Amino acid sequence: MATTRKKKTTGGAGAPKAGKKAPGKSPSKSTTLPRTYSTVVRHLLDRTNYERLRVVKYDEKTFKLDRMRKLLKKLGNPQDNIRCIHVAGTVGKGSTCSMISNMLQHCGYTVGAYTSPHLVEVTERLAINNEPIGQSAFTSLMREVIQAADQADRNATYFELLTAAALKYFADQAVDMALMEVGLGGRLDSTNVITPELTVITTIDLDHMHILGSTVEAIAAEKAGIMKPGVPCYSVPQIPAVTAVLREHAEKIDCPLYVIGEDIEFSNRIGMSDDLGAHTRVCVISETSQFMHLPVPLPGEHQASNCAAALSAVSHLKKTETDIDDGGIYRGLAETRISGRMQLVWNQPRIIVDGAHNPISLTTLMRSVGSHVPYDSMVCIFGCCEDKDVATMLDNLAIGGDKIIFTAAKGQPRAMDPHELNRIFMEQRGKSCQVASGIEEALEIAARAVSREDLICVTGSFYLAGETMAHLAKLKAKRQPVK
Repeated sequence: MATTRKKKTTGGAGAPKAGKKAPGKSPSKSTTLPRTYSTVVRHLLDRTNYERLRVVKYDEKTFKLDRMRKLLKKLGNPQDNIRCIHVAGTVGKGSTCSMISNMLQHCGYTVGAYTSPHLVEVTERLAINNEPIGQSAFTSLMREVIQAADQADRNATYFELLTAAALKYFADQAVDMALMEVGLGGRLDSTNVITPELTVITTIDLDHMHILGSTVEAIAAEKAGIMKPGVPCYSVPQIPAVTAVLREHAEKIDCPLYVIGEDIEFSNRIGMSDDLGAHTRVCVISETSQFMHLPVPLPGEHQASNCAAALSAVSHLKKTETDIDDGGIYRGLAETRISGRMQLVWNQPRIIVDGAHNPISLTTLMRSVGSHVPYDSMVCIFGCCEDKDVATMLDNLAIGGDKIIFTAAKGQPRAMDPHELNRIFMEQRGKSCQVASGIEEALEIAARAVSREDLICVTGSFYLAGETMAHLAKLKAKRQPVK
């Protein structure tokens, strides 16, 4: 029987009553709720934020799903009123969510997307049909969520508040489907309170090892935690050790697991056309569809498996959704774009930004730029967080960087000292690079070093990518050049 979709609404969060502020960096027993967008953002930043902490104890005492459930209960359990797709993985979550979202939108669906981190504004994390929530609506919504948190558990974290806000927003707006991207791991992530229509697991690799585990098997076990009994799970092709962990967990909890390339027929190849140039094409054959030689809309051969996962997820929904048709799938896929991934943000000189923040994503970036962007030489502006596998990232950076400038995102406690990055690179490569105090100085140095045919690539973290985009937006508004 076909599922009946809810009618779309335009209502937002209601006006909350005054409440108490949760303890943060400057705790107080009682205060009024933040009233403006800027004060709401400051309130959030005063909450415990594991994205910014150097040391995080990863266990059930720190990451409390019961605290999340209490908060959602105060908000009327909005998660029970929306249909969700849950997405976990080390890399590729954002790309996969974007492709699924666009395909469903072109089939007439209203689609919510909760993603992280943001590039410039925190409102980017809550979007409906690719439109971030407005600052005014976000302010009203967060006031209501903060008030509920003060009543449920005043220790609710930054990410928990935002997750609750996303679920409330999507329920209030009666979206037809909500894409919920895991923030960290999966098993203990605050998004793991939902019962989704299906789950998707993208490529699993070594990252956040100080939190999730020192082996890829341990990390896979944490991410497998989003699987639910009886809820189908689709995984991109994984290395055998990861696949074994996923299959063992799926069998243990009676979760139908479909690994692309093993349980679902999948192939990809490089294609060439006048309108697309060099690009990747995929073939995915499922129970409901045969997708043959579809162009992958995002650059990089690594996006083939993400595209296959997105197609498999939407194909699964076709079993019950009469509104989903192949024409809408093709159009939505073709029009998918994603901010902060190999994004050209300036033309003269050419500047691209990418939030590659771990070894595997940095490797794929360097290879993708080499395959898809013509240039004579490339200047890389690089900064990363100190809890990353820095040595491997620097080795991967050297694959494509002809000249490297190290810097750090401002206001990011986990940012690695650029002088230390330079020291490590000197030990590994035997050559010293330039160091800049911030992205403004780094861009000025890079701009003086490039010619018309050269390329500047800013990468290493979403924080640095977002800071770059914000700085260049200000220059564009003032019509000032990058000197």
